[in-house]
Amino acid sequence: MKIIICGAGQVGYGIADRLSSEGNDVSVIDSSAELVQNIQDKLDVRGYHGHGSHPDTLALAGADQADMIIAVTLHDEVNMVACQVAHSLFSVPTKIARIRSQSYRKSHWQNLFAHEHMPIDVIISPEVEVAEVILRRISLPGARDIVPFAEDRVHMLAIDCDEECPVIDTPLNQLSELFPDLNATIVGILRNGQMLAPRSSDQILLGDLAYVITERSQVRRTLGIFGKEKPEAGRIIIAGGGNIGVYLASRIEELMPSARVKIIEQSRDVAISMSDDLDRSVILHGSALDEQLLMEAGVKNTDLMVSITNDDQVNILSCVLAKKLGCKSNLALLNNSGYHGFTNSLGIDNFINPRSVTISRVLQHVRRGRIRGVYSLHDGSAEIIEAEALDTSPLVGKPLKDLELPSGVRIGAIIHDDVVLRPTGETVIKPKDRIIMLALSERVHMVEQMFRVSLEFF
Repeated sequence: MKIIICGAGQVGYGIADRLSSEGNDVSVIDSSAELVQNIQDKLDVRGYHGHGSHPDTLALAGADQADMIIAVTLHDEVNMVACQVAHSLFSVPTKIARIRSQSYRKSHWQNLFAHEHMPIDVIISPEVEVAEVILRRISLPGARDIVPFAEDRVHMLAIDCDEECPVIDTPLNQLSELFPDLNATIVGILRNGQMLAPRSSDQILLGDLAYVITERSQVRRTLGIFGKEKPEAGRIIIAGGGNIGVYLASRIEELMPSARVKIIEQSRDVAISMSDDLDRSVILHGSALDEQLLMEAGVKNTDLMVSITNDDQVNILSCVLAKKLGCKSNLALLNNSGYHGFTNSLGIDNFINPRSVTISRVLQHVRRGRIRGVYSLHDGSAEIIEAEALDTSPLVGKPLKDLELPSGVRIGAIIHDDVVLRPTGETVIKPKDRIIMLALSERVHMVEQMFRVSLEFF
């Protein structure tokens, strides 16, 4: 696939890294010659210095032969114009744009992005995506990560298997025998930094991070079985009042009326602006690293500190300080992947990588075949994939025990006629069933092939 990426910043670099490593023909455009040189030096991509919205720059990058354009510069207007030019002048089939300003996203302006007006096929709003991830983690604090699939009927849970976990050293097939009515399947295990697609005879070990696919109605029971059933946070401090902070606080006010939210914002102008947008949240002007201010915010009686400023180091230090002052738990926004490997030793209970969230949204539209949803795990070492089975799929018509699924692929749930099924050896996949599975990175292409329409289909 030939793909043009406009923007060579952190998000653009991450997308280019992932897509080029999978053998795609990737070109990157940026107005910074330094960023273009950096991405060319480190990745197998072509770099072009110029403006992604300019026709001559797009032409130079091969837009007339491109299958997709992904516009993720820092400016919404550049991203929108780049997609418009790619459509009008070069007939690029798929156009993806990052749009950060919520003014463009308001429901009464939604006709703006109709195909005859602004032909953008997919709009990515990292701030909204990250805020929704945080909301899910607030509502289910026992999980490291929660991702919905199949119109929210199925959830993927990432669960730490620590000393509190009662199912450590238990073979997976024995778990099925102990809880025969539990509609949940462990599809992946992160162990000592390596992602595994376990077999039924494998065990969960102390220190593992288990990835579980479960029916939505059984999420809390699943967490309870892993010793992780905890109440949702009621008292929350948010450090950082930018786009993410405002959206997050407004959603908490909407969905969690009993929650008490306090926001600490460094900029006085931003703090004043936030007070106009929020109803019940308390806004404090100052630094999240000010111990006295944290005490005034009631940090010692707070359930969760969410630090989402634009500075990773501030996010880390404010979370650590809040924990020291008595806050029960913390969550930090970390753009720099270099910090991810030692968050626990830093005193960070949980973190979010916005680049990973954005890449997952892009991959959903890069994957070929009837792929409905994609979520990237652990820096791309595996993906949770939701796909629709076609008549021609090799998965259809045979019991799972008779299928020769490659190692590195594990099915977590099957949706047949709107019923969520836990896969067993006797389960038979039928056409139009939705399958949710884990695939290690080296098996993703094979999974795509399973869900592509073959020539015989016509």
